[in-house]
Amino acid sequence: MSSFSILCDFFIMKACILIVLLSCSLSFSQTEEKISSMDFVQIQNNNIEEAMYYYHNNWKKLRIKALEKNYIDSYQLLENEYSEAAPFHIILITTYKNKTQFEAREKHFQELIDGHGELMLLNNKTPKEFRKTVFGTDAKHLN
Repeated sequence: MSSFSILCDFFIMKACILIVLLSCSLSFSQTEEKISSMDFVQIQNNNIEEAMYYYHNNWKKLRIKALEKNYIDSYQLLENEYSEAAPFHIILITTYKNKTQFEAREKHFQELIDGHGELMLLNNKTPKEFRKTVFGTDAKHLN
């Protein structure tokens, strides 16, 4: 075998290793991409106290448990000033570390809901009496 042939084999082997490493890092970065689920909520019939009570004693508590179990990366409960251009009062954001966490969200939250017990409600008003989700979406993080 000539030294030229050995040199060619060496470069081909190096190129193959480089391609494998690059493809692994690209697929790894795609699975590690954060995803956030967002709901834009309108408070109905001026039931502000009922809505805030509900979100603090149910939605937020489930997210705290989800953080403890590593089911989510983070969460935010935001207040918005209602306007014609932005017809909602609350923005709920749940962020997942990666696609795997995101895809398991329903299973994980059902587990947490089953363990949570009864809904905590103020004045026995059901969620459909005091809230309406006007828009919901999922978005990938760019950074």
